Amino acid sequence: MIKAKVKLKDSEFSEEVEISDHHMVRNGKSSELSQVNLDIPVTGTLYGTLLNYKGSLEALMEQVHHPPYNEPPKGPVLYIKPRNTFSAFAKPVPLPTGEPELEIGASLGIVIGKTATRVKKAQAMDYIEGFTIVNDISIPHESVYRPAIRYKARDGFCPIAPWVVSKDSISNPDRLGIRVYINGELRQENTTSNLIRPISRLIEDITDFMTLNAGDVLLVGVPENAPLAKANDHVRIEIDEIGYLENPIVTEEKLAMEGIS
Repeated sequence: MIKAKVKLKDSEFSEEVEISDHHMVRNGKSSELSQVNLDIPVTGTLYGTLLNYKGSLEALMEQVHHPPYNEPPKGPVLYIKPRNTFSAFAKPVPLPTGEPELEIGASLGIVIGKTATRVKKAQAMDYIEGFTIVNDISIPHESVYRPAIRYKARDGFCPIAPWVVSKDSISNPDRLGIRVYINGELRQENTTSNLIRPISRLIEDITDFMTLNAGDVLLVGVPENAPLAKANDHVRIEIDEIGYLENPIVTEEKLAMEGIS
């Protein structure tokens, strides 16, 4: 059994549960995720990391040696997904009017367990509470030179779920397989073993210049060749030893007509 923390809708606090074969065991009762009304399992600020997969940086290698970049990044390239983007398991992701499709950003989320400032690699795991699954959705765009707020910070553009799995339940977070399915078809597959900065190194580099607080979530990054999803598509992200995150893509017009927010 895997130990995890989950937050249910209409519940003020998170609670500890056990996970078995992607089912949640609560008070001795096993339930499929579709039977449970799940809420967002984290409370803090969410920080994304760009170009932390070897393939994603290699795809830009020709560009990063020319203006406006001029050279590859020497440190982590960060951005924030604000609270308005947060969404829960199974909740519809809005497809903005005039946009044909969305970029699916499958990422492992590191949930910080205590205040982390100038943490060294050897102690980095001591500052982690656990791990979750995040879909860092964007409107497709090319440049990573400036924060793409218009493309990345739309309402509902960051489903986070279904739970926070205890770090002690994960064998090696730097070797977790990640898969994206759209309408049941495998569209992307990668592994955290392809990170430029593994988890401990990423925490060390970031906390060297900024503090991470308990409840914050740090994304390890999104693999290259992120798949695209359109209206009425069903997106499923799987991460080994953690579970899966599912959300449908629904047009803003349809959501407005149905009164869903």
